[in-house]
Amino acid sequence: MWKEMWESHGGRFVGIAAGMFFGLLYLIVGLWDMFVFALLVIIGYQVGKRKDLHLSSLIPWQRVGFWLSERWRWLK
Repeated sequence: MWKEMWESHGGRFVGIAAGMFFGLLYLIVGLWDMFVFALLVIIGYQVGKRKDLHLSSLIPWQRVGFWLSERWRWLK
């Protein structure tokens, strides 16, 4: 019985659980803190996903480093 319910309504169960979790988080922590927390979770997910898929970094660090070294060369 539970397996049939999970297969047919699994998304609804997950949605309700997520709604309850974020609702409690909102009540305990506050709205803006929850947004910051959610943003950090999304950033962490994206970084982990890119690492799992062996994709390059979202920010081209070598190009940024080269650009900065050329731009601030006059300080040397």
